[in-house]
Amino acid sequence: MEFSHYSVMREETIDQLHIRPDGIYVDGTLGGGGHAWEVCSRLSDGGRFYGIDQDEAAIEAARKRLEPFGDRATVIRSNYCRMCQELEDRGVTGADGIVLDLGVSSYQLDEPERGFTYREDAPLDMRMDRRQEKTARDIVNGYSETDLYRVIRDYGEDKFAKNIAKHIVQARESAPIETTGELVEIIKRAVPARVRMQKGHPAKQTFQAIRIELNRELEVLRDSLDDMIDFLHPGGRLCIITFHSLEDRIVKNAFRKNEHPCICPPDFPVCVCGRIPKGRVVTKKPILPGEGELEENSRSKSAKLRVFERT
Repeated sequence: MEFSHYSVMREETIDQLHIRPDGIYVDGTLGGGGHAWEVCSRLSDGGRFYGIDQDEAAIEAARKRLEPFGDRATVIRSNYCRMCQELEDRGVTGADGIVLDLGVSSYQLDEPERGFTYREDAPLDMRMDRRQEKTARDIVNGYSETDLYRVIRDYGEDKFAKNIAKHIVQARESAPIETTGELVEIIKRAVPARVRMQKGHPAKQTFQAIRIELNRELEVLRDSLDDMIDFLHPGGRLCIITFHSLEDRIVKNAFRKNEHPCICPPDFPVCVCGRIPKGRVVTKKPILPGEGELEENSRSKSAKLRVFERT
């Protein structure tokens, strides 16, 4: 299957980056190179683009797509949490723009063997980086009932998390749970029939939760935002596209903290903590996909774009 990833809000993101032809730009979630192509096509010979992704299929697809730009584009296989170090190792000390599109690629969702989809039976995998040893199977079969409940409740926001965790533990007592299909059937038995009839797929939230836990998605995001803001040149922008409330909350709070870092009590006449604002939040409210994009790609419906500008 050919690697594919619809670049959500591509025009809006490129517009918000305020690209300078001789600037340095980074995409920390390169995917198939959709945003990357638009950035590179706007750069002069003096500009540079660096694309980072941990998925080998994405790296291969992006390298091929960006070949026409030659040395202007550099592709790096890594996690964006190591972005600053990867760039510094290559002599880059700052950037004029950084993009993160936190959506899972269509390739990852639709290729059964990757184990992300609950619509087809496949081995329980869900690794973004297949060099990683731990898989979704290890979580499903190795976590305690309490930890499974915590993961499904916190990352899947599923009100039936407790019952789903209980059913998983009961099912694996007789034999390990090996495939996505087995897990789906267990989840179905844990969710009331009336709910299965009314809502979307009953396994969607649990699969999301396990994927987030396995790939440390929220932890990586939370730990990386301050460093990326610090890495920006004055006037540089960080553009982040999120797809669910947990990601969006982390981004919104980090942007707000970097715009208003003071921790002095409100009744202090002057600031004494010495924390200086690093920039401003450009998007007081997130930018949402337009109607045309929603018609073209239904997976865009939950997307939100937030932007921070360094001072």
